[in-house]
Amino acid sequence: MVVCDVFPTTPQEIIEKKPELCETTPHPNYLVVLINDDHNTFEWVARCLNKHIPGMTDDTAYKIAVKVHNEGSAIVWSGPKEVAEMY
Repeated sequence: MVVCDVFPTTPQEIIEKKPELCETTPHPNYLVVLINDDHNTFEWVARCLNKHIPGMTDDTAYKIAVKVHNEGSAIVWSGPKEVAEMY
C-alpha cells in the first residue's frame, strides 16, 4: 500500500487528480518460455508442465509440448518477475 502526503479534499479534485510520483504503476508481466530440445519426450514435458504450472491441464500441457516441437518455443506462463523466476 502506498500512502501519499497530498490528499484531494473535494470530489472535483478527486476526478481531476493527476498521477503523482507516490502512486504505483503495475509491473510488466514476465514470460516463461519453453524451448525445444532433443532430449525430452512429449509425455515428459507435458507431465512437468502439468505438475509445475498452476492450472495447467493434461490436454493444454500436451498441446504446448506439440507447439514447442513444431515451432521451436512457446509461452507457458506470464506474471510477476518473482514468480516467473521460480519456473
